[in-house]
Amino acid sequence: MDNSGKVFDGLLVLEYRSGKKRAFEILVKRYHKKLCRHAYSYTHDFDASRDIVQDSWTIMIHKIESLKKPNRFGSWAFRIVSRKALDFLNKRKRQISHLAAYKNSRYGSDNQDNNESQIQMLRHMVRVLPKDQQIVLRLFYTEEYSLKEISEILEVSVGTIKSRLFHARERLKLKLKE
Repeated sequence: MDNSGKVFDGLLVLEYRSGKKRAFEILVKRYHKKLCRHAYSYTHDFDASRDIVQDSWTIMIHKIESLKKPNRFGSWAFRIVSRKALDFLNKRKRQISHLAAYKNSRYGSDNQDNNESQIQMLRHMVRVLPKDQQIVLRLFYTEEYSLKEISEILEVSVGTIKSRLFHARERLKLKLKE
C-alpha cells in the first residue's frame, strides 16, 4: 500500500478513537475482503476464513486504542488475522490427531507403519513444548517463514526467534534420546 493509503488509515484510526464510529466502518470496507483472502491462504476454507476475520475485527475493536502507530493499521490487522488463522490450524490439527488416535485405538494399528508412528511421536513431542517454541517451529518449518518474518509476526526480535528455535530443537533431541 502506498504512503497515502497508510496515512488515510491512520486518520481513520484517530477518528474512530475520538468517537466517530463511521471511521471503523470505512476501515472494514477497505480491508475486509483482503483479510478474508489472507485468512483463506492459511485455511483453504471459505467459512473458516470468514469466521477468523470476524473474530479478528472484534479483537481490533477492543485493541485499537493500544495501536501505537495508527498508520500501520493494515499490517497490524494482517498480523492479527495471521495469528487467528494459525490458531485455527492448530486446533484443526489437534482434532485430526485426536480422530486418528481414536481410529487407531478402535481399529488397531495394523494400518499404521513405522514411519507414521514416528511422525505421531514427533507431533506429540512438539505438542508438549512451550507454546512459544511450538509456534516458532510451525512458522519456520511448516509455514516456511523466514526468521525476520516470524519476528515481525510475533513482534519479538530475530534473536529471540533464533533462541526459541534452538531451544525447541534441543528439547526435541533430548526427548528423542530418551
